[in-house]
Amino acid sequence: MNTLPIDRTIRDFARIFKNNGHALYIVGGAVRDALLGRPLSDYDFSTDATPGEMKSMFRSVIPTGIAHGTLTILFEGEMFEVTTFRTDGDYIRHRKPSQVRYITDLKEDLKRRDFTINALAVDPDDGTVYDYVEGKQDLKRKLIRSIGDPHVRFHEDALRMLRACRFAATLSFSVDERTLEAMSEMHHLLSHVSGERVHIELFKILSSPVPSVALFLMHRTRILETLFPEIAAGDQVQQRELHIHDVMTHNFYACDAAPRTEPLVRLAALLHDVGKTYTRTVDDTGQLIFHNHEKESVKIARRILKRIKCSNDEVETVLHLVGHHMFHYTSEWSDAAVRRFIHGVGEKHIDQLFSLRIADIRATNKAQVPPEMFQEFRDRIDEQLRNARLLSLRDLEINGNDLAGIGIPKGPQMGKVLNELFETVLDDPSQNTRQKLLEIAKKYWETRMNLIL
Repeated sequence: MNTLPIDRTIRDFARIFKNNGHALYIVGGAVRDALLGRPLSDYDFSTDATPGEMKSMFRSVIPTGIAHGTLTILFEGEMFEVTTFRTDGDYIRHRKPSQVRYITDLKEDLKRRDFTINALAVDPDDGTVYDYVEGKQDLKRKLIRSIGDPHVRFHEDALRMLRACRFAATLSFSVDERTLEAMSEMHHLLSHVSGERVHIELFKILSSPVPSVALFLMHRTRILETLFPEIAAGDQVQQRELHIHDVMTHNFYACDAAPRTEPLVRLAALLHDVGKTYTRTVDDTGQLIFHNHEKESVKIARRILKRIKCSNDEVETVLHLVGHHMFHYTSEWSDAAVRRFIHGVGEKHIDQLFSLRIADIRATNKAQVPPEMFQEFRDRIDEQLRNARLLSLRDLEINGNDLAGIGIPKGPQMGKVLNELFETVLDDPSQNTRQKLLEIAKKYWETRMNLIL
């Protein structure tokens, strides 16, 4: 395919550049995805116009990356990111160029990019595709190949190695052997990359169709060892009974089995058993045991999530799911046990935890989980949510002021009384009336708390 259809707004946008004596091209991922027939989410543009010249052509301009020649231009309700053709100076800490030099040659601008499939350009005026590095051929071959010497590309920006793994997963492509060899030799440079940049790439991997494609590539090239040594440590750590994979591989496949639309559940799946590597022992009968591995997994996951600069909400959700993933429901559970489960997990996390548990089971031995396996538990949870509505201390029919009114002082002691009342109502919701709770609180205070004090 030598031409692509171009949206009218983009043609009008490009015409302003042309009328002012400048060229404008669509570049990078948008061209790649268009040629692959994938949906387009945004466009990147390159031009021979300098930032100053672009400012003179448009009224609404945001200097989003002015140090590297990038502006965001508001045009007909759209926001277009445009970068001046450039060559880069030496890179600082394998991340960003120390300086940029503006040029007027499209070919030279494209040759500084990371991979051949990302170095394609389209003229918006007529849809002509420009390819100077055999990018279209690599698209046909489903191949991720570095432009020029991969050692040079990765020395410039080490994150490109992780991006190669991500593209393999998102596009279902393989990685060129020469590029892979360079990744294996230079993986250690990723230690210079910020946690924020790793976070962005990891979450794109988690949103890919099969994250384990990237994860296995990361392991093969020792990128995993550099960025996430705690996960890599699970390689060859064998498990017991029904498990057919080592700890690392099991975590990879659990990540695959979690919903693609739930990246935090996928991240929890990737980390849910990392603690097994560090809790693995053998009992008196010769059986492998992983006592309290979920607690160790939470500790390790916390370090990883903080290292890659996850938000507080992301950390809280992932650790909560990892910490609760070992539930084992049976029909013998009492209603009180179901209510305690709801309270411990939290209503907003129940669906996520079910998804994680199902992914864990699927990754154990590749067995499909029958729909009815959790249906009874789900039905009982729904029944309790409809009828009991007791999910926190706030749902009690009394509060601290009521307890203070019968002589229980505020502070830690009052907290213990409230927790006792909450446990009482979890066992028997009919006790959740103001009169009954005050009676129970007074008796508990007089007979037990005073003894403790």
